[in-house]
Amino acid sequence: MPKDFVAHLQALIGDMGRALPADVPIDCKRFFGGAAAYADGRIFVTLTPVGLAVKLGELDREALMQMGGTPLRYFPKAPIKKAYVVAPENLAGNTDLLKPWLARSVAYALTLPKPKKKKPKKPRADV
Repeated sequence: MPKDFVAHLQALIGDMGRALPADVPIDCKRFFGGAAAYADGRIFVTLTPVGLAVKLGELDREALMQMGGTPLRYFPKAPIKKAYVVAPENLAGNTDLLKPWLARSVAYALTLPKPKKKKPKKPRADV
């Protein structure tokens, strides 16, 4: 199933054309039970069974919520992911309507620091 999400997200990003910056590397990878798209190593959108979640700054989050977006919660009792809004179905299913939101999402993600690379774990010594 995650492969389906990756393929769907790759197709969606491919349909964005010039709405996304050409000089920023965009990658799609498996992400827990779905897929995530990365702009220069920073996640800007996820696609999971919960829906298409867009990472946005505060004002854009509020605007998308007013259009019917919902806070992102990957599991019913999980905490809300504050920087993300699950796009309403009418927006998530319409590439033309979605383009400006993904462009805003990439722009916002690029303002954030790159995640630090995890150091490899040291092997445990047998006791």
